[in-house]
Amino acid sequence: MAKYDYIHSDDDELVKRTIEGDNLAFSEIIRRYENMVARTVKSMLGDIQQAEDVGQDTFIRLYKSLKDFRGDSKLSTYIQRIAINQSLNEIRRKKRFLSLFFQSDDKDDMSEIDLEAMNEEEGRDIKSYVNMAISKLEPDFRTVVILRSIQGYSTKETAEILEVPVGTVLSRLSRAKEQLRELLKELE
Repeated sequence: MAKYDYIHSDDDELVKRTIEGDNLAFSEIIRRYENMVARTVKSMLGDIQQAEDVGQDTFIRLYKSLKDFRGDSKLSTYIQRIAINQSLNEIRRKKRFLSLFFQSDDKDDMSEIDLEAMNEEEGRDIKSYVNMAISKLEPDFRTVVILRSIQGYSTKETAEILEVPVGTVLSRLSRAKEQLRELLKELE
């Protein structure tokens, strides 16, 4: 199959060909979705070296699990879910690592260290305040805010990606917005 044909192939065909061992088909999947994965991972983790590693891990995990993809959802939804899971794993790893250096009473201060450094580097503009506030949200709330408000997914799509009921998405989004209002007041 010529490269031109890969570009015009639908996702289902690319998945089928990748499972059959066609690496060019998988390269096309990466090309189509690398920007989406990068946006998601950077929104979850910030613009750090680990974000690039998590993005690569997302595609490695996709490649290994593609034979299990049933096609119940769009390929983009499946990839998005992998990116979110990989990001959440990185957040947990970072918290475990940082907990080695902080006593349990100091755990709340861990995120503030990064936020103060970010504040000095990025200045006091609104975008940096919002990003800092989002980074302080619990991962479940952060994920919903990123998917709904930043990535622009519908409530239903967000529920599918996160594999939770629509009501859970709405509840998390509402609670996240309340927390963001408070956090933005504090950062102001």
